[in-house]
Amino acid sequence: MSYNGTSPRPPSISATMTLIATGVSVLSYALMQTMVVPALHVLQVQLHTASTWSAWILSVFLLTSAASTPLLSRLGDRYSKRKVLLLVLTTYLIGTVGCAVAGNIGVLIACRAVQGVSLAAIPLSFGILRDVLPEQRLRSGLGLVSGTIGVGAGIGLVVGGLVVDHQSWRWLFAVAAVLILGAIGLVAKYVPDQRGEAGEPVDVPGAVLLALVLVALLLALTKGTSWGWASTGTLALFGASAVLLGLLVVVERKSPAPLIDPAVVAGRSFVSVHGAAFVFGVVSFVFYVLLPTYAQTAADQRLPGGGTIGYGLGADVTMAGLLLLPGSLVLLPAGPLAGLLQRLTSVRATLASGFAVMAVGAISLWAWNANGWQVAVGYLVVGLGSGLVLSGLPSVISDLTEARRTATANGVNTVVRTAGGVVGSQLAVALLAAWHISGSDTPARDGFTTAFWIAAAVAAAGGLLCWVGIKTSTLRGPRMPGVTDLPRQSAGGVRP
Repeated sequence: MSYNGTSPRPPSISATMTLIATGVSVLSYALMQTMVVPALHVLQVQLHTASTWSAWILSVFLLTSAASTPLLSRLGDRYSKRKVLLLVLTTYLIGTVGCAVAGNIGVLIACRAVQGVSLAAIPLSFGILRDVLPEQRLRSGLGLVSGTIGVGAGIGLVVGGLVVDHQSWRWLFAVAAVLILGAIGLVAKYVPDQRGEAGEPVDVPGAVLLALVLVALLLALTKGTSWGWASTGTLALFGASAVLLGLLVVVERKSPAPLIDPAVVAGRSFVSVHGAAFVFGVVSFVFYVLLPTYAQTAADQRLPGGGTIGYGLGADVTMAGLLLLPGSLVLLPAGPLAGLLQRLTSVRATLASGFAVMAVGAISLWAWNANGWQVAVGYLVVGLGSGLVLSGLPSVISDLTEARRTATANGVNTVVRTAGGVVGSQLAVALLAAWHISGSDTPARDGFTTAFWIAAAVAAAGGLLCWVGIKTSTLRGPRMPGVTDLPRQSAGGVRP
């Protein structure tokens, strides 16, 4: 089956199956992103390693994700999104099987690095949907697939906890491998192949420099807490990322086909949508760190100096995941809802509303957190807002870019969101470390309440950024003209 910009679109049933195939592909990434988190301590014990090494199980996945996604997205735009997605999923499967049979921490970390390419499934899937879905289904389709990111992350925490409690940790990767196999089969059968742009070279120097910038920056952010923010290693990495970024700008300005065109990225709407992605990552990961920690803290736990902690739910790992599950599952219906809101109002209004809802959820968690249902309801509100934001980001990217650059632009946006997640997780850890109960290392309630207020403020700032910064005239119906910072072209599969 083949489709390009000049041929008729595939029938509705084919488009639906393509939507399912891309959704399963993104879900396979999202599950593995969090499913291993509950198993970190078990992996440390059973593989006879130190916590410093087990931390790399998460860190190396993040680093290779950020480094590889922009280039893989560009290769999809240049040659074939379907073929590159199949390559990504196959590589992901090899890494997952390697993790399942790993006999020591070194092999496991190496295979987790291979798994990191799976992040590229997100922008490649968004690009495929823009090529395949009819206009009236595009926004809701993007919303639905975006929603699987949050749904998969929530389910991953629960499944991870259940597997660790009742089976060997190797089943984590066996379960993921089955899902990846299913995704490969669906993509191979139902995703049409599109011709890439002819003649334009791949910006390899730009891709390498961008990867180095991201690795240096994210490594500094992830290791700053343990190394010390003023340590020589951390400062050297921040300095290297700044120097490499300056070199990247010079190289991209001279490139005939830049991976990231500085003139385009500097546009107000582009800066705003990438800023919104960063803010979303910060707020989301603040909750990912805070809520499981809060839920697993026992209010009646005795302190060394006498007395009890006085807050928390005393939940185990699985129950903590279940408390967050409603807030994750709501992202799925929130995606189509976001598509409807975008058609009735605008993408900008939908994004701003999503951030506002997230802020309301954060305030709710600050005010009401004495029992499980209050935490679950508060995070449900956060999840609803998250669904609106996650759905709106690829829609704005779709409006701002030519079709032949959709996967590349979404790849950059996805990496920016990932960087925001790193900052959010470190911010949450720093706040809990700053407020602790006297005479112990246990975080004080004030650390959580302060973090909830900061999350609310950051989310509100994200809404304001979207409302003021994104220029879009899609006030009634999809794809009104005049919504881009970049003139559209009408040749070779590019939407007018």
